Amino acid sequence: MSILGIDEITFGASDLAKCRQFFLDWGLSLVSEEAQALVFESLNGCRVIVAHSDTPGLPPGVEPDPTLREVVWGVESAQDLERYRGRLADLPGFVDSGERLGCTDPSGLAFKLQIGVKRSLQLDCARTNTWAEQTRVNQPSPAYDRATPIEVGHVVFFVKNLEQTTAFYQDKLDFVLSDRYPGRGSFLRCAAEGGHHDLFLLQLPEPRSGLNHVAFTVRDVHEVMGGGLHMSRCGWQTELGPGRHPISSAIFWYFISPAGALVEYYTDEDQLTGDWQPRDFTPGPTVFAEWAITGGIDGNTRRQVNAAAPSGRFMTDKPKP
Repeated sequence: MSILGIDEITFGASDLAKCRQFFLDWGLSLVSEEAQALVFESLNGCRVIVAHSDTPGLPPGVEPDPTLREVVWGVESAQDLERYRGRLADLPGFVDSGERLGCTDPSGLAFKLQIGVKRSLQLDCARTNTWAEQTRVNQPSPAYDRATPIEVGHVVFFVKNLEQTTAFYQDKLDFVLSDRYPGRGSFLRCAAEGGHHDLFLLQLPEPRSGLNHVAFTVRDVHEVMGGGLHMSRCGWQTELGPGRHPISSAIFWYFISPAGALVEYYTDEDQLTGDWQPRDFTPGPTVFAEWAITGGIDGNTRRQVNAAAPSGRFMTDKPKP
C-alpha cells in the first residue's frame, strides 16, 4: 500500500496566542495547550501542532518562522512502515523512534511516517442538482455559520530543485504525478486512486525553499462559504477567494495565517485513478483560477469587501430613467 494521507503537521511560530485564536476560529478543536505548544485536531483526528520557535527538538525550518516545520504522513500497516524504513534509513536526517520514522526531503523539509491514526467518518454533505441528474429532492442545501474542517488535505511548498524533489517523493514514497507545470510545478497524490493532490511542489523563477499554503478539506461548497464568512467576521484577512481552480476543479478560499503563509478551505476536487494521464499546463492567472474574488467577502454584508451593504430592496426596485 501507498501512503494514506497527512496525519499531522507542525508549525513553528512565536505568537502562540494569535495562532490559538486563529485556528479556533478556523474550526479546529484545541485538545492540548502548554506554554510551548498548542495541539489542535480536525474532525477525523488529523493534528495541527503550533510549537514555539525555540522549542527544543523542533525540526529546523527551511525558511524563517513562522512556517511549517514537519509533515507526518500515515501508512496503513506495520509492514508498510518497515518497507519505507528500508528505503529511508541511509538518507539525511533519518530518525526512527519505532512508531515513527522519517528524514528530510531534498528541500530540507522534515517528514515522518507512522501507522495512520485518522478516524473514518460518515458526514452529511450537500448534493447538487444538475440538468442531467437531480439527487436533491424535497431537501434544501445546507448553510453553515462556520466551518469544521475534516482534515489537512494537502500541503504546498516552494522548492529549489523541482525535478529532484519530485523524484524523491515518487521513488522513495510512491507518490503519483497528477498534473504539472513543466519545470515549475508538480501536483502529486499519495496513491494512484485518490484526490487530485496531497502535495504540490513549486519552483519559482528565483528558486527558494518555503511554505506556500496548507489546505483543509471541508464537506462542500457551502461550508467553504460559511467558513470563509465566519473568518471574515472574526477579522482575519483573505488572500484570495472564494474561487475555483480549473486544474483540480476545487472550490477554494485562502486566508493569511499567523502560523505561516496561507491556509485554505477547499472542496470538490477531482478524484483520480491509475487510468489518469498527467497533463501539462503553463502557469497563468486563468489556469490558477477560473474565477476568484480578491479580498474576499465581508462576513456581515455578504458582499465583496468594501462593497456597499445590501438595502433589502429588490434589485429592480428603483425608479425607471
